[in-house]
Amino acid sequence: MLKFKRKVLLLVLLLFSLMACQTYQTYTAEDVNLPKEYQLPDSLSVNLDTILIPRKELFKDTVLVKLIDKAFVNNFDVRSIQKEIAINDAYFKQSKSAFLPSLNVNLLGIEKEWRSRYSRQTPESKWYNRRNEEPPQDGFVSRSTYYTTAALNWELDIWGKLRKEKEAALAFYERSKVIKRVIQTQLVATVAEDYYSLLMLDEQLEVAKKNHQFRDSTLSMIQLLYNSGEVTALAVQQSQTQVLEASALISQLKERREIQENNLRLLTGELPKKIEREKSGSLEGVTYEKVKEIPLFMLQNRPDVLMSQYELIAANARVGVAQAQRLPNLSISLEGGVESLLAENWFNIPGSLLGAVTGGVTAPVFNRRRFKTELEVAKLEREISEINFQRKVYEAIVDVENILISIKRLEDQYQIAWVNQLVADRALRNSRMLFQSGFADYLEVITAQGEAMQSELNLATIKADLLTAQIQLYRALGGGWE
Repeated sequence: MLKFKRKVLLLVLLLFSLMACQTYQTYTAEDVNLPKEYQLPDSLSVNLDTILIPRKELFKDTVLVKLIDKAFVNNFDVRSIQKEIAINDAYFKQSKSAFLPSLNVNLLGIEKEWRSRYSRQTPESKWYNRRNEEPPQDGFVSRSTYYTTAALNWELDIWGKLRKEKEAALAFYERSKVIKRVIQTQLVATVAEDYYSLLMLDEQLEVAKKNHQFRDSTLSMIQLLYNSGEVTALAVQQSQTQVLEASALISQLKERREIQENNLRLLTGELPKKIEREKSGSLEGVTYEKVKEIPLFMLQNRPDVLMSQYELIAANARVGVAQAQRLPNLSISLEGGVESLLAENWFNIPGSLLGAVTGGVTAPVFNRRRFKTELEVAKLEREISEINFQRKVYEAIVDVENILISIKRLEDQYQIAWVNQLVADRALRNSRMLFQSGFADYLEVITAQGEAMQSELNLATIKADLLTAQIQLYRALGGGWE
């Protein structure tokens, strides 16, 4: 007996030592080969979430800030991802409970079997004799049981399979929260871009209206000259064409502006309605200089990079699960309750008590290579996730560099467009003065009007593009979701 107890004790100690062992390696960021620019300097300890400019400080336009706030609450994608987060949270809570035993209670169990005269069964149970009754020839009761039982099952996490399943569930839960940040980040950028596009259309519409007035006044002058015989009907017709083109442009810009307003309303989860802009609203107001100074290690804060990292963590955890499935499994089952042949003896204790204890160690021996294949596939999927993570980091760095290049070139283009507008405005004024003085013909005036309008439209477009690039830089560095 003493030897048996020693063996049991040694077995228990062995099992606990095995439980302390890990058959897998926990993921760490140092395991992945990443560019130095991406690494946070050792001498710098910062909270990445606090570096970027707060959204309400970045955007000075109060209308835009309100639109973004509405989008965060009402946008359909944001509302949908909230439900997905709740789903993943439920699975994570379930994974935390996997370490506990399961308990199932059968509150009421009744079993009866009937046999007939030609059955191989006979009334051997004496069920009818207990009631002083004669068993019938057909349809006699051959078995009767009344029971209430409770069954407890517990799988011991010796190899860490349940811990790795919990780690994978946690990674997916955190990933779903990061997906929300991805949506919010893109939402901020999209709302801001669409809003500044709307302001650009406002400016272009004002330019078109102003140009229409110029062309209309030019048409009046040419009409007077035509009436006095100084120009031909062709001059009047060409001037009328210029006025009609300006009118068509006004109509086109109004159409685009109304559609842009509707698209913005959709982003904020609202039905089409006019968006009231501030009188001082313009394509200015993005705090940009501080954004340019943020280092590349801020890319660790990008939601899409974080999402890829959580996918790698989950893939690594699945390797641990696949590894543990190939090893022996220890489970314990307990069952107890009351059972009787007759209903009146159902709860006569202790005569109706029942109990059972089952413990077992099961090990897979031959499963047609299923577990080995699952482990190999899990390792390959982890390598794919690592490659995807590296690619996401490189893409993020290239994304930032490309946006910085665009900003630099757009700043140059803006300066050129601004000077070009000044020159075109001066040329328009001079052409009208020369035309009125008889030193220029109507074609020169028409040409100057077209060039002046185009230069102003182009300036507004480049200004909007520059603001869009600045917003995209803020997004590329991981901001916009806070």
